[in-house]
Amino acid sequence: MTPVQGLIRPDLVAKIGFGLVAAATFGGAIIAVFFRNIIHNVLGLALALFGVAGIFFYLGSPFLAFMELLIYVGAITITITFAIMLSKPIGGPLPERSFKKTLGAGSVCVLIFGLLSYIVMGTKWTPAAMRSSDWSVKAIGQMLLTKYDLVFELISLVLLVSILGAIVTARYGRGRVE
Repeated sequence: MTPVQGLIRPDLVAKIGFGLVAAATFGGAIIAVFFRNIIHNVLGLALALFGVAGIFFYLGSPFLAFMELLIYVGAITITITFAIMLSKPIGGPLPERSFKKTLGAGSVCVLIFGLLSYIVMGTKWTPAAMRSSDWSVKAIGQMLLTKYDLVFELISLVLLVSILGAIVTARYGRGRVE
């Protein structure tokens, strides 16, 4: 046992680490909710999600922690930032709503809801323990990269569209100033 090991208690380090992660999570949530600048809200959300990833890591699930960082902290907050960049300023006049467009959008929503409800009600759900007994990081990673790879492809597609939209907005601007 080295002299440093006698000075540092592992349980105390774990408690301090958890306290810092919990403080980051709550601090980020407070920033996300109470600050008035929307970019600060997004940064607060990223900090809160980073703290949640730290909690996953603390609970012994590094795979979920890294997925939290990759998907939520990386993809979702970047997508929200691009959505803010692409949206019009709040102070401008709002366009009139078209009854046909509203009715069409509502019809599509009802159709999708009905279809998803039919699929969910018609599926025979089995508990996870009966499907597979191997929930190791390796098995989950193989499933995500083989059987469930569509999720990662959709995330990359959303990010690609967001980046292209940001490039178009940066290149041509929101409106041409003569």
